[in-house]
Amino acid sequence: MVDKTGPHIKPTDPAAKPQPGKAGKEATRKDGENLSFHQILDHLQEKQEVVFSAHAKERIESRQIDLGAEDMQRIEQAMDKVQEKGGRSSLLMYGDVALLASVTNRTIITAVDGKEDQDQVFTGIDSAVILK
Repeated sequence: MVDKTGPHIKPTDPAAKPQPGKAGKEATRKDGENLSFHQILDHLQEKQEVVFSAHAKERIESRQIDLGAEDMQRIEQAMDKVQEKGGRSSLLMYGDVALLASVTNRTIITAVDGKEDQDQVFTGIDSAVILK
């Protein structure tokens, strides 16, 4: 009979023992400094750029909201500040534009400009940032 459960490792087999330099060891940077998992994760999250959801892209185009490179830099900085304070979902007021952002995902969910005729109500946010 053929065993289809995969290879079996005996306790005396060297492959059964943890190998040095594998899981559980800190990563090493090129300059020789050891980094912990949390430091690596923080570094990766810092480099993550702000993205726009498909819905936000549609709203920005239909409402003719123009955001340039400098605007994106300011929005990213605002999102960084909210993240430092522990915010997860924020309303970013940028001039006459309101951006609803998921800080956790670094995603702009929707955009509303000041030209809207209706009152705007934003729910489910834990923070707001006013950019000047």
